[in-house]
Amino acid sequence: MLLLDTTAVPSADHVDAFRAAMGQASVPCRIDHLEPDGIRARMHLWAFGGSDLFTADVSGFRLTRTPRHVRMEAPPVVALAVQAHGQGRFTQFGRDQLVGPRDLMLSDLTAPYAFSWTGGGGSRAFQTTYDQLGLPVDVVRRASGRLAASPLHDLVQAHLRRLARMAGELATDPGAAALGTATTELIRALLASAAQDERFSRPALADTLLTRVMAYVRAHLSDPALSPQSIARAHSISVRQLYKVCAAAELSLEQWIIDQRLEAARTALVSPDGRRRSIAATAHATGFRDPSHFTRRFRAAYGVTPRDWQQLSRDRGRQQPATS
Repeated sequence: MLLLDTTAVPSADHVDAFRAAMGQASVPCRIDHLEPDGIRARMHLWAFGGSDLFTADVSGFRLTRTPRHVRMEAPPVVALAVQAHGQGRFTQFGRDQLVGPRDLMLSDLTAPYAFSWTGGGGSRAFQTTYDQLGLPVDVVRRASGRLAASPLHDLVQAHLRRLARMAGELATDPGAAALGTATTELIRALLASAAQDERFSRPALADTLLTRVMAYVRAHLSDPALSPQSIARAHSISVRQLYKVCAAAELSLEQWIIDQRLEAARTALVSPDGRRRSIAATAHATGFRDPSHFTRRFRAAYGVTPRDWQQLSRDRGRQQPATS
């Protein structure tokens, strides 16, 4: 859902519109705009079951949540954000953090904090509740300054960036609520790992193993060496344990990997770049070593060859009426 696009709002209303959008997406806070040339902002809020994803691309500003704001409203919400572009500065619990592109930042909305950037920036924040996380406040707060130390950091970061890129499509999918739950489980595992609390880290890692495996596979589809052995090695488990977890979920791992690669290829073939790319290049980019094998698999799955699918997209593109 689009909350605000300042290009569609009169300049005189930008401040009020910005504050209204922030109020809808977050909690009471003070906003100071830092750019002399005016406010530029585009914000979305996407629902994923009981959680949501807030995306913001904004000119320079400072957000301050004071103790007075906390007393006004302090919902038990935690937000894990990935910086999309620009560099932010985040302060909470006496810690100052510079947040660069692709860095993760955890904010506890039940406590005061400050966040700002100058020039412009973008943030993608997944917001969930303490109840859904299932972690005590002290564990969450201890983890907040140690996210980069967790071996799960890069996996969760990549997952949030992918979720944000596809938010419009994913939020309307019948599986959106389940995706929100899976994302919360990944965040729970990250925080338990970063906090180094044995009471929660081992159960969290066990509970989220299949979710983490699936996220890992999606992030490494282009690697032709992706295999049950490499997946198990990346998660410090045996291949036998990996198959056991997949079997419990009635998932055939090898077939699921092929299905994911085929779907990625089908999407790539009809993208603007994919229409110009060779079939062999698309096959290799989605993890298939042999273009002929890729073509046979694609035709068996979708009833057309990759070349025919690509050509259908080109033909549809030529048939689109020109816009003035």
